[in-house]
Amino acid sequence: MARYEKLFIGGEWVAPVDGSLVESIDPSTGKPWAIVAFGGAKDIDRAVAAARAAFEGPWRKMPGHERAAIMRRFADLYKENAPRLAELETRDNGRAIRESRMDIGSHNNWYHWFASLADKMSGRTIPIEDSVHAFTTRQPVGVVGAITPWNVPMMSAAWKLGPALAAGCTVVLKPAEQTPVTSLELAKLFEEAGFPPGVVNVVPGDGPGAGAHLVAHPDVNKIAFTGEGETAKRILHTGAETLKRFSFELGGKAPHIIFGDADVDQALNAATSSAWALCGQSCALGSRVLVERSVYDRVVDEFVKRSAKVRVGMPLDAATHMGPQAHLEQLEKTLSYIEIGQQEGADLVAGGKRLTEGPLADGYFVSPTVFASANNTMRIAREEIFGPVAALIPFDGEEEAVAIANDANYGLAAGLWTGDVGRAHRVSARINAGIVWVNTYRYIRWSTPYGGFKASGWGRENGLEALDSYLETKTTVISATGQFPDAFAQ
Repeated sequence: MARYEKLFIGGEWVAPVDGSLVESIDPSTGKPWAIVAFGGAKDIDRAVAAARAAFEGPWRKMPGHERAAIMRRFADLYKENAPRLAELETRDNGRAIRESRMDIGSHNNWYHWFASLADKMSGRTIPIEDSVHAFTTRQPVGVVGAITPWNVPMMSAAWKLGPALAAGCTVVLKPAEQTPVTSLELAKLFEEAGFPPGVVNVVPGDGPGAGAHLVAHPDVNKIAFTGEGETAKRILHTGAETLKRFSFELGGKAPHIIFGDADVDQALNAATSSAWALCGQSCALGSRVLVERSVYDRVVDEFVKRSAKVRVGMPLDAATHMGPQAHLEQLEKTLSYIEIGQQEGADLVAGGKRLTEGPLADGYFVSPTVFASANNTMRIAREEIFGPVAALIPFDGEEEAVAIANDANYGLAAGLWTGDVGRAHRVSARINAGIVWVNTYRYIRWSTPYGGFKASGWGRENGLEALDSYLETKTTVISATGQFPDAFAQ
């Protein structure tokens, strides 16, 4: 069994002061595969103090091009270690190794891209009258608490650490309690790359303990969180006393719209892939598949056929398309929503079962699931399931498609397929989502801003916009004359 018995604080590997050692469960077997150190409140205090010392000391004072050089060394190390990180993430959360390799194998690009911005955060000159010179400068907000999810821990870490470090902030990283291992492996790379002690600290722990203490800590300037909306609300309440900055990347219930004039085969490739990627555990999941009635029956038939081709299996097998749900609680949630969908009157046309035969017997496996004859009033169409469950909803015409797409509490992502370029522009402009993909899906890069409308979050990750929440803007006004009138001269 793998053992990770120390935390990474202030550039050193230290035992927890008031934490514990916790088992990490392999979701493909339901059995522990690693022992991991969890920190408590005192450990968070140590990590925040180390991050504060590094911020006030070497990191904040370091020229941007020097920070960039260290980040580039880290990015190169990340690339070298990506295959091992992918395997460890698969052990921790059950993601199919083919997905983990593809995803984690690209993360070095994020770190390189943000490194390229570290010396380019200039302000601007503000023209006023000749007697004053006014200008802005940008400076880092300070210590950042980064709280990452269990579905894509390494990707979420890259999306937070990249802009935070480029901006000159220091970080305390608290990964989800279900998937702590890769974040501790990440700390080894930060150490090897030569970051000053305390710039990045890694403290696994539970949400109510370590997480809540990090959020409430008066010396933490910003919380960057990816996870559930209900948790974000608790974070807001907990952090309100210290008036922190917050950025949230939360849930989604993305509409994936297929018009009758689309290349339906290509649309199906994207729609089925996005419905079952990560075993459905993606906030950008295209789980509401809106289909124009003229092609609806064809799309339903193809979803059923293609669901049977999905190889569900042990996640470290390179032939596996889809692994298990990441933990038992999530499996139970997905199965409960499958029952809800049937009770609501949707037609279960594929899947809908836990897989319990052979080597899958003890894991958290569920079959790719398809509901037909769904409508947007059903809970399976309105609430985020986070499982491989697609609800196929028919529509008639552009107006109804837009109305259904926007009738949601979420607004993270959306997709649409059409052969009409005018319709592509009209519909994409009217959809209330932070990112809209046209004739493609889940196309995400380091330079494309990502974040949501409505209950899907606050702020943006990726792109130039990602830096905004890690920077303060300061205005300086200097008199060119040094003259100031005496208000009481008369």
